[in-house]
Amino acid sequence: MKKDGHTHTEFCPHGSFEPVEKMIQQAIKLGFKEYAITEHAPLPPDFAEVYAGEPQGLQTASMSFNDLPLYFTTMEGLQQKYASDLNIKIGFEMDYLPLFENWTKDFLTEYGPRTQDGILSVHFQAGQGGWWCLDYTPEEFETGLVSHYQDFPTIYQEYFNLIHQSLTADLGPFKPQRLGHMTLIQKFEQFFPQDTAFSQTNRQYLKELLAEIAQKKYQLDFNTAGLDKPFYQQTYPSADILKEAQALGIPFVFGSDAHSIAEVGRHYQRFSNI
Repeated sequence: MKKDGHTHTEFCPHGSFEPVEKMIQQAIKLGFKEYAITEHAPLPPDFAEVYAGEPQGLQTASMSFNDLPLYFTTMEGLQQKYASDLNIKIGFEMDYLPLFENWTKDFLTEYGPRTQDGILSVHFQAGQGGWWCLDYTPEEFETGLVSHYQDFPTIYQEYFNLIHQSLTADLGPFKPQRLGHMTLIQKFEQFFPQDTAFSQTNRQYLKELLAEIAQKKYQLDFNTAGLDKPFYQQTYPSADILKEAQALGIPFVFGSDAHSIAEVGRHYQRFSNI
């Protein structure tokens, strides 16, 4: 069944603000049968106290709490309107933040009953003087993470530690069972002159992490947004990790990570070829 499992809406402050209804119509036109709406869930209000990056990076990271009622009524209305043409799943892309596990669990407990799908992602990492958005700009990445960790293997190791923590965290019965864009930490790798390759230690840790993902029967987001990133130009996860995950029987769900009409279903052929 042709599914786009990772998409966004006009409620995303860093998106195109194009109406999700037109994105749904595009998905139908492209022959998709299932479509997951996974907007960035609101961040914990207290996260601002530990965030050290550019204010705009935090302000545009996720939807507003005030928009939650309208988000659900809008998506549920579209879910019913297009039910005969497309199986629409409503949910969130949740941020994993280790300092706010209880908050995240409470959020999912409250809003989870109205969702049918979801993704658990890491977009923030501790660095210079606090937490930084790891996919905002290459300059932010350099200021917040490269200057703090000094080398890329150490940055990667901490990122994969966060993914492991997200995998094992008790976030309640509505915890998403799919991990988002597993190599997002490499988004800006071609921006830097340094060696940005994974170390042997990174690769060994990744192997153990994938084995645990398989054991826990989680899914991975086959995210094609990375192909359009100027300093990356690969899928998330990259082909080598994809091959290892496939060997372990880890299921992948295609995700365009669309923030606009034009991005719906982008590069689906890459997924259908695996």
